[in-house]
Amino acid sequence: MAVTGNGPLAGVRVVELAGIGPGPFAAMLLADLGADVVRVDRPGGGGLAVDPAFDVTNRNKRSVLVDLKSAEGPARVLDLVERADVLIEGFRPGVAERLGVGPADCHARNPRLVYGRMTGWGQEGPLAHAAGHDIAYIAVTGALGMIGSPDGPPAVPANLVGDYAGGSLYLVIGVLAALQHARTAGTGQVVDAAIVDGTAHLTAMIHGMVAAGGWQDRRGVNLLDGGCPFYGTYETSDGLYMAVGALEQQFYDTFVELLGIEDRAPARKDLARWGELREAVAARFRTRTREEWTAVFEGTDACVAPVLSLREAPHHPHLAARGTFTDFGGITQPAPAPRFSATPAAVTSGPARPGADAASVAADWDVPALLPKEA
Repeated sequence: MAVTGNGPLAGVRVVELAGIGPGPFAAMLLADLGADVVRVDRPGGGGLAVDPAFDVTNRNKRSVLVDLKSAEGPARVLDLVERADVLIEGFRPGVAERLGVGPADCHARNPRLVYGRMTGWGQEGPLAHAAGHDIAYIAVTGALGMIGSPDGPPAVPANLVGDYAGGSLYLVIGVLAALQHARTAGTGQVVDAAIVDGTAHLTAMIHGMVAAGGWQDRRGVNLLDGGCPFYGTYETSDGLYMAVGALEQQFYDTFVELLGIEDRAPARKDLARWGELREAVAARFRTRTREEWTAVFEGTDACVAPVLSLREAPHHPHLAARGTFTDFGGITQPAPAPRFSATPAAVTSGPARPGADAASVAADWDVPALLPKEA
């Protein structure tokens, strides 16, 4: 059955050369928004040891099996490319070219193609061919060094800052911009999305604050990195945590009043007494449970929220009311974002199983060679 997405990218065809991490997530985002994404998986699989049935980054996609190292493999991919608007690959620089599916090969078949390249280090530079993972990419950009307490090591923010924020989202921005250009100018181009570039770009505001003297180049001592006593996290009596973001004066006033330290809190702008203020806030939060403090601050402008776990988050009243999470195929997962008034996106199919969609893709894209030889 043909894929007919209802999102704003309905009608856009995307070829995803299977990989791990930011490439699949970027392709999932395009698929969530209605694009017809065909993932080209390799026989025998590869990548992270995750059961394909639970890999939600492959939701809303279809999968075909192609061995790019076989004699006919590159031709099968180029047959798809000829009918596609976008291709996404996450190989090390030069690998796609050696396999016969690099930009020149693809543009020879389809000059309007947007060729999206997802790497950590980028297509050029001294480290372009080096191995790496999220943690190394964010380390050299200065982003990792910003996160954590001043008296401990940098805190690892999972792979959200590098792989997905600095990588996937910048690849999608680039692909959509290049797609617009292709539709107006009639020519495609290569989008070089490097995680180091995107992550560095995310720190733009901080660099401006450093230049202005408003940010110290060390962690845990600034307004937004946990150094500020009214912008951070505090343990409650049951060992859980509350998050405080009472930056503006009016929010701070409400915060200290509801916390019950209005008469004992030193002036918020007196940096010399921030340590004293932090101790007062911490001591007060330790007197009640997270649930009790949540009730105290609920419905106020104190800018305080409970720190929830991944399993707890879908049950938060606000997120539940908005449908921020959804259940599909027995898996609780984030719903597509952002939202559109005229072309709403949705999860319409679970994770694509490797090679399971050869017949439907062969028919819809008119590439019969994708079918198994025995078919």
